[in-house]
Amino acid sequence: MPFLIFGLGNPGPGYAETRHNAGFWFLDRLAQLHGASYRTQSRLQSEIVRVVLHGKECILAKPTTFMNHSGQAVRAVLDYYRVSAHELLIAYDELDLPPGVVRLKQGGGHGGHNGLRDIFRHTVDHDFLRLRIGIGHPGHKDAVTAYVLGRATASQERLMRESISDAVDAMPRIIGGDVAGAMKELHTVKEDGL
Repeated sequence: MPFLIFGLGNPGPGYAETRHNAGFWFLDRLAQLHGASYRTQSRLQSEIVRVVLHGKECILAKPTTFMNHSGQAVRAVLDYYRVSAHELLIAYDELDLPPGVVRLKQGGGHGGHNGLRDIFRHTVDHDFLRLRIGIGHPGHKDAVTAYVLGRATASQERLMRESISDAVDAMPRIIGGDVAGAMKELHTVKEDGL
């Protein structure tokens, strides 16, 4: 059974550099490091690439749906490849973490994230791994939509991309099933981006 890594974001060049696309940034980094290119699979509502990461066959997938409909793509890919929730990692932007911080968790709620909320609607087992990439919070809930759909400042983007590199470095443990070790590795990395 392959290991499935989904990154969440919005399709199209107009969204490519927005904070909400941090999950796509992570997947693009993985593909880039392995010289792989995505191909659109319309029936799976995703851009897909198959790679071998640290000896394990992996499928990297980016929904071609918008964020609020991510669950349709996740369900389609899970069914097609017959992957269980225990072989699934979802990477996404996290308002509750500052830029430069990335956290790994298994299971739990959707935390109000619209992409995860839709995944919950389309799946039964929610015990999958989540890679939460900190983007910071604008300070008021009414400002959240414009904030996540906006581009990060240069310093925020640098911190976000550094945290994505930290997550890439933890992938051997994650793929190898050492979730506790990966959590320890990621959670002891710089707390404040310094």
